[in-house]
Amino acid sequence: MTHITPAHRVLRITLWSAAIAAAVLALLFIALREQGPSHQVTYSGEAEIRSEFSLVDHRGRAVTQDDFADRWQLVFFGFTNCPDICPTTLAYMGSVLDILGPKADRIAPLFVTLAPERDTSEVLADYVANFHPRLVGLTGSKAQVAAAAEAFKVYHERLEDEDAPDHYTMAHAGHIYLMRPDGSFEAVFIEGDQPPEALAEEITMRLEKESSQ
Repeated sequence: MTHITPAHRVLRITLWSAAIAAAVLALLFIALREQGPSHQVTYSGEAEIRSEFSLVDHRGRAVTQDDFADRWQLVFFGFTNCPDICPTTLAYMGSVLDILGPKADRIAPLFVTLAPERDTSEVLADYVANFHPRLVGLTGSKAQVAAAAEAFKVYHERLEDEDAPDHYTMAHAGHIYLMRPDGSFEAVFIEGDQPPEALAEEITMRLEKESSQ
């Protein structure tokens, strides 16, 4: 059994984070190039990031992206046995929601597990309660979770690790996706890049712009 060191995990995540950042920049370039004076920005192509999923929430209810179609989505992929990135990022998202105050009613904060074999609805219910009462945990079959990760272009990889629970862990990127109410991509953030006040301000600007249209 190959033992994956922390250095290997960091290298893999760094490389995939760079790839996703490059894809996002490419999308933005194409959108700006194609945007006309009377046309709305759209994203197309194989690298499209979109909110598209069929999963089960932490209360055991089957849900799709349509259940959140009236709200912006703040989406993060991880797993409950994650030792650092996940709890730090989810606590950060909770702080953002608190700062938004009543405006958080227009945001659906979603945590999608990448380890559905372990992270059942019951496990997620206990886990998400530690971070914010609005946070929605999502799980499903391995195929359903893989399809959701593909729609968001999320890097994830199962790594055998004799020191981890069940002898495996999940390597994954730490991106927080901000998606529009129609499920299209708006922006991507990383917890360590800005304080929660700055992300709350970014979201507020977009909410106010939407309200003025």
